[in-house]
Amino acid sequence: MLTRAQDLISIVLVTFAYAWFSRATVLVDFQVAQPPPVPKNAKQCTVQILQRDFAFSFGSAEIVEFTPPTDCGPVGSWAAITLNFTVTSNGTQFDRLGIFTFQNVEIWRTSTPEPTRGDGIIWTYIKDATRYTPLFEKPGTFILQLDNLIQTGLDGIYSTVLHATFFASSPAHPPAPKSDLIIPLSNLRNDTGNDVSVPPTFSLNVTVPRNTVQVFAELYASGNGNEEFWYFNTANQFLPGLPPGVALGQGPFREVRLLVDGRVAGTAYPYATIFTGGIIPTAWRPITSYGAIDLPTYFLDLTPFVPILADGNPHNISLDVTSAESDHTILQNWFLSGLLQVFTDKSNKPTTGKITQYTADPFSRTTTTGSVGTNGDVIVTVSATRNIHIESTIISGSGKTNRVVFDQNLVYKNIQNFLNDSTIQNVHQTASGTVSSTHNNVPMVFDDFSYPLDIQLTLLDPSGNSFKSTFDHSYNRDLLPLPTVVRSKIQERQTATGFFLLSANGNSGNGTNNNTFNYVDQAGNTYQRVVNAALNNITLDVQTGSLAPAVASHSPFSPSSNGFSGAARLPGGRQISSGH
Repeated sequence: MLTRAQDLISIVLVTFAYAWFSRATVLVDFQVAQPPPVPKNAKQCTVQILQRDFAFSFGSAEIVEFTPPTDCGPVGSWAAITLNFTVTSNGTQFDRLGIFTFQNVEIWRTSTPEPTRGDGIIWTYIKDATRYTPLFEKPGTFILQLDNLIQTGLDGIYSTVLHATFFASSPAHPPAPKSDLIIPLSNLRNDTGNDVSVPPTFSLNVTVPRNTVQVFAELYASGNGNEEFWYFNTANQFLPGLPPGVALGQGPFREVRLLVDGRVAGTAYPYATIFTGGIIPTAWRPITSYGAIDLPTYFLDLTPFVPILADGNPHNISLDVTSAESDHTILQNWFLSGLLQVFTDKSNKPTTGKITQYTADPFSRTTTTGSVGTNGDVIVTVSATRNIHIESTIISGSGKTNRVVFDQNLVYKNIQNFLNDSTIQNVHQTASGTVSSTHNNVPMVFDDFSYPLDIQLTLLDPSGNSFKSTFDHSYNRDLLPLPTVVRSKIQERQTATGFFLLSANGNSGNGTNNNTFNYVDQAGNTYQRVVNAALNNITLDVQTGSLAPAVASHSPFSPSSNGFSGAARLPGGRQISSGH
């Protein structure tokens, strides 16, 4: 069985002719990403956390008790922690969402590539979990929720195994910096994943230690159901100008909000993750869309609210998702969760202080414009901006004064074109901005991001069962998520094309997928990758930088496919008949 992209050869340049002669083998799927920057020569302790075949698994999460290893130094003293998730599947199946929860805290959101019938697929992803070290310092319940369905036409089983590797610290590799406490913002259940479905708004009362001096939030967020293709949803006022069944309402703008006692504390303009069953499944084989296997998360500094949070009383934390419509509501549904990284003072005396400036509107400022042409073409533009400024003075029990400044300046625009009786639908979206906080003028959180997205979807026949699409999608992010994590910069651009046909005789399609990826961090780690695929074959793969693998472990070819048994989903509520 083949391993994944971490062990691909550094330079591979091949032609389609050779692929014709390559032997049939397992399709190796992967998401382009940097290998975790972990110590190269440290002692490692690897333990299996879980193994499970997810067949009919709706409502049946894998639940295990985990105890941290003690043979890589004192518990909690590790230099790094990684999670290795390997999955195989064979048959026909939808892509499925996976939620990893430990100690009631979501620590990884993933999704599955759609399998191939015959030799099947395999993928492995290694995730850096070092920032969650406080969770791994004690035994607890580890949960993987992966709701799969087995029925007529859907027989693909996801066979999974998860390992954790702990890297021992040493004088050369000191213990990783960590917070004193992690508090979940979740449903707190021990029988399923800890994400919550919104709407309605999710609220939780949280009590932090009285000597808390810093609090940083991390948010998980992804659209589902009628919100999976939220960036294709159309402003309500223009729905009457479109044919029935072409578009869903509530517009394309989404803002994830975190509120403390009813006041906006920070927000996120989310990245548009395209899952592997999205629009053209064959465009995401063997290279998934960026973020599909490791969905991005969003970071906020809640330290300005410490004078309130640290008063010894429970305080309400609320999570929701809003739109640009007049009622700010969305369709069903988004899955959200979060966590608080809490830092305490060495003194046991209570923290004091006050919020000195607070400027934050309840919702982003939005505008919606558009036109309906005499030929039936509809053009809609939705724009939004968000500005937050909060300042606080915080005095720790040991007497240190901290002046905290938190700012957010976000910009969003989405332009939709419905052309040729809505058989052509184009989306051009940009979301960008800066999130920053300083403590006594020292940066604590910095997030400068840009997520441009262009999609052109064209139906090729009246039934809607034959269609093509092009994608131009980028993830550009200069990120310092919290003071214990090294600042890094990612520049990723993915262009893809594809055709798909749904038929009672079997679904078929083709696709190309080109990626240019660059990673650099302030510790000096670098990684660059240019990797392209066409018709299930890797046609170019160049990896360089200090994190690049040095040894090849398998053939550069992925197998060609004569057909595709998976399923496709289209945006806007467009109905397509099943090919199963």
